[in-house]
Amino acid sequence: MAEKLVTADDNTGRVYDQVLQDIIQYVYNYKIESSRAWVWGKRALMDALGCALETLGESEEARALIGPINPGTFVPNGFRLPGTSYHLDLLKGAFDLGSLIRYLDHNDAYPGAEWGHPSDNIGAILPIADWLSRTSRSRRDQEQQQQQDPPPQMTQVIEAIIKAYEIQGCFQIRNAFNAYGLDHTILVKVASTAVSCWLLGLTEIQAMDALSQAWMDGHPLRVFRQSPNTGPRKGWAAGDACMRAVHLSILTRNGQPGAPTVLTVPRWGFYATYFGGKREFELPRPFGTWVIESVFFKIHAVEGHGASAAEAALELTGRLHNMGLGSLENEIVRIHVRTQRAAMIIINKQGPLHNAADRDHCMQYIIAVIILKGSMIESADYMDKSPWATDPRVDDLRKRIDLVEEPQFSADYHDAQKRSASSGLTVTLKDGTRLDEVLCEYPLGHPWRDDTIAFVQNKFKTNVEKCFGEGEKAQSILDMEQMDVVEFGKMEVHDFVDRFASE
Repeated sequence: MAEKLVTADDNTGRVYDQVLQDIIQYVYNYKIESSRAWVWGKRALMDALGCALETLGESEEARALIGPINPGTFVPNGFRLPGTSYHLDLLKGAFDLGSLIRYLDHNDAYPGAEWGHPSDNIGAILPIADWLSRTSRSRRDQEQQQQQDPPPQMTQVIEAIIKAYEIQGCFQIRNAFNAYGLDHTILVKVASTAVSCWLLGLTEIQAMDALSQAWMDGHPLRVFRQSPNTGPRKGWAAGDACMRAVHLSILTRNGQPGAPTVLTVPRWGFYATYFGGKREFELPRPFGTWVIESVFFKIHAVEGHGASAAEAALELTGRLHNMGLGSLENEIVRIHVRTQRAAMIIINKQGPLHNAADRDHCMQYIIAVIILKGSMIESADYMDKSPWATDPRVDDLRKRIDLVEEPQFSADYHDAQKRSASSGLTVTLKDGTRLDEVLCEYPLGHPWRDDTIAFVQNKFKTNVEKCFGEGEKAQSILDMEQMDVVEFGKMEVHDFVDRFASE
């Protein structure tokens, strides 16, 4: 057999890949005119920061990850990490905030062929904007005059959030990175890099260079989200992506060039090496404001694909108690769950659960705890120190819960006109009684539910008061949540962040 000749590489292809151009054109030139997008962008920011405060209170594991690498370090004009007294450098600030927002799996979510959480990007956006704001204020104070370039205001933060959501969400709709073993936080890195460059004032060419760096990076495997290796890295993977996005943006600002054909170049490009040889991504709609306007807010501390099952389990528990039954674990023979394919892949587990990350990604655990507890599961119920983590009744009941994919639920999940996340639960009792199925299509937090806004606001209030109490400090934060979005947008970023700082 003749040996294949090795030919010289073609070094003429230097036009930036179209995907890079489209993303940066959108970030730098798209004018946001939707009033709903601005309102929901502000709401998404507040919800994400509430999740960060919740993590600080609930997770010792997460608290061990945050703070300066060298204890006691104070960074002048550094990012003030919400809920703490830390003043951090940009990279550690992005890692810490991104991790706190994501750690308890209580931040928002967006469905599609890929599954992800667009608010992860706030971990990169807010530290950069805060640093720019503090740096500008410091120069202004030193020079005792108004700067030509005013400090960033919250309007820029909200705009960056809206656009990061849109980039990540549009990619998620039809591009299944999980099918190639890649973690969805690749999209956090990409979206955060794009908007970070805009916040930093880089040129569009520089932004495309930085974006190419994000695509050419080594990308994390999804292995830490799946059995049998589910672990706490899924809580800080978003923080890692935010930190990397900020770093790549800074490197590019300092002169590093990019790789214009990072996606399409044969043999060495992303499509050839990571994406099964596909020639292009599928982007079913132009970038706009669709994602921020249709994101799913998590009201309950439940993995998004299990939210409908959790609500159905709670309703089912009420029915069982109304029947006058005693210990439900002794009365239930079987719980049959119909659900969507995404839930079957992500949160369908048998066997031992080894840590909190394992438990919060197990639908059987979620259902079992709700039934035994008689109320909705909470973040604390997943922790190692929770009594439910070692209660033998939980594992026993888990064994009686079986999950099957309902093809229509899967189809409705991907249907842009339906966009449900359905699960149905049917219980069989030891006397042979089979209860009618409890079906939930649109769980609390779904953008099409009229009560979503009220529940999101209450969730934020609860998280703020758990962290700061019910005094003036908490009220000053809650007052911002009630601000008109135009008035809110005029705040300088450091003033906003200072309200969340722990003195």
